[in-house]
Amino acid sequence: MTHHLASEDRARFLARSEIVDFDAPAVAGLARALRGTSEGEYAFVRRAFEFVRDEILHSSDHRRNPVTLRASDVLEHRTGFCYAKSHLLVALLRAEGVPAGFSYQRLSVGDSGPPYCLHGLVTVFLSNLGPYRIDPRGNRAGIVAEFSPPVERLAFPIRGPEERDLAEVWAEPHPAVVRVLSSARTFEEVLRDLPDA
Repeated sequence: MTHHLASEDRARFLARSEIVDFDAPAVAGLARALRGTSEGEYAFVRRAFEFVRDEILHSSDHRRNPVTLRASDVLEHRTGFCYAKSHLLVALLRAEGVPAGFSYQRLSVGDSGPPYCLHGLVTVFLSNLGPYRIDPRGNRAGIVAEFSPPVERLAFPIRGPEERDLAEVWAEPHPAVVRVLSSARTFEEVLRDLPDA
């Protein structure tokens, strides 16, 4: 069974933008290198996902600055929050013609009750499966995300009544995410002002 995006949707989920700047030489070059050593679409998506998950340090886990937003900055500084890591992964996929967009979960910051924040994911449109969510935030004790289609292996389950998977797939990052990552100078500032929807 084949899953096809409508051509206008396909164009949106392959588009370059200020944040998804896949034409930046370092991003384009990395995407080419990952594609060149991959047999087929799944292998390329897995390699790109594992690169971002494992080689880009999660800003909060590793207490790393600067706060990154654009895909090229995430790659240059090798750090980012879940949102920024998603920006880089989408850029790598789009650079090689694989449509991808941004998805979010609304999760409890402390694992039980308020406050809540968005958690950034990537939805990739696999040619023989359709939309499939992957979570490049980075694994650590108790948090394991994998690329294992058709089964989704995300970092965080939905637990409380106020937590949810947001159904929409965005072609561009959520405005609340862009606002926080654009205005914060340190990872501590992001943690004090985590985006919510």
